[in-house]
Amino acid sequence: MLKNDKWIIEQAKLGMISPFESSLVREIEDRRVISYGLSSYGYDLRLSPTDFRIFRHIPGTVVNPKRFNSDNLESIALQTDEDGSFFIIPANSYALGVSLERLRIPANITVICIGKSTMARCGIIANITPAEASWEGFLTLEFSNASSADCRIYANEGVLQLLFLEGEPCQTTYAERFGKYQNQPQTVTIAKV
Repeated sequence: MLKNDKWIIEQAKLGMISPFESSLVREIEDRRVISYGLSSYGYDLRLSPTDFRIFRHIPGTVVNPKRFNSDNLESIALQTDEDGSFFIIPANSYALGVSLERLRIPANITVICIGKSTMARCGIIANITPAEASWEGFLTLEFSNASSADCRIYANEGVLQLLFLEGEPCQTTYAERFGKYQNQPQTVTIAKV
């Protein structure tokens, strides 16, 4: 079953999302923002300003998930102007960021992370990814810029939506099987095998 706003509020009080915004925020101090916070059947997660990296080409190398070379990722500086704080994803590039909110998923819930339409209409596609039962930490977020133009992605504003799906209790949660991405810090976590 897809969980609603009432359930999300109850679970947030128990620490499922921190910090938690109990309404959908669209404006801060007379400045429009890309919405974040609670929606009817989900939660719009924000991008942290702490860590954002793009893939760069290193001649003679191939990205290998079994032997990931962190040199393939380049940290991008946070910029700020009257529209807010942002990173730039170059045209036709792939980037990794991290969530502003820390998650603690209940044992009978799996979360699906999907892109926001505002971002998709600009060419930014968020990779659909799960946060499994009993997963905890800051999500590493994956973005593709499918556009032929450089695009901004705003820190402290909404970048993707979380959908909470309840199931029958599973035999083994992500935490119980010592999942390799458990308790991620608020920095980009590279691929692990």
